[in-house]
Amino acid sequence: MTAWLLGYLALGAVAGFFAGLLGVGGGAIMVPVLALMFAAQGFPGVHLMHLALGTSMAAIVFTSIASLRAHHRHGAVQWPIVKAIAPGILLGTFAGAQLASLIPTRPLAIFFTVFMCYVAFQMLANIKPKPSRQLPGPLGMAVVGSGIGALSALVAIGGGSLSVPFMTWCNVKMHHAIGTSAAIGLPIAVAGTAGYLMGGADATGLPTGSFGYIYLPALAAAVAVSMLTAPLGAQAAHRLPVATLKKVFAGVILLLLAKMVHSLF
Repeated sequence: MTAWLLGYLALGAVAGFFAGLLGVGGGAIMVPVLALMFAAQGFPGVHLMHLALGTSMAAIVFTSIASLRAHHRHGAVQWPIVKAIAPGILLGTFAGAQLASLIPTRPLAIFFTVFMCYVAFQMLANIKPKPSRQLPGPLGMAVVGSGIGALSALVAIGGGSLSVPFMTWCNVKMHHAIGTSAAIGLPIAVAGTAGYLMGGADATGLPTGSFGYIYLPALAAAVAVSMLTAPLGAQAAHRLPVATLKKVFAGVILLLLAKMVHSLF
């Protein structure tokens, strides 16, 4: 158990740093690594992806708090945007998490892999939507928030891979988009965690230490470190060449996805 604990601690450190740096919540790294670690420990295959997704989503609650506080200190969080999009985010995320609990592990793994490949290639190409419009009104923000929330719950990310391009397309400055995305990650994580808790409440055969689809030992260890490294990543976002780091991050994601798919199939 000690070796796995060290692994969870290391995972939390890396995921927390990139959560603060890129506003992506850390799930892009946590989910495939947790799926591999859970499989190696002999957890039931039918629950592997659900546990990885649920545990990652619960961890984002804590990393997003640390990340948004750091971005707020830099004046990068646009709170009016957060307030406008939060209702749709909450509804969409909770519904998405409930849907994920009904999907078998392999189809869920395929969906996660396809979506994260899209995210990785977007980062590799450093695609930046050309600013061409303003943010929509309350109804439009609610619809966009619901979509971002639902997809974020299905792949257990903080929504940054969707909300950052959306905001930059709507003429929000990149640093403000990243900081605001970190804040948007909090309602995504809270609603998603509730959904995975309820979705796994009646599941049978879950490993000892599980609370719904959340594996508490992994959560506690990862969060303990990610809360420290997320603010470091947020600070680095204002100093380091983020475009270069995105490409490195994308390459790591693709390697992890390949290993995860190989192990699950």
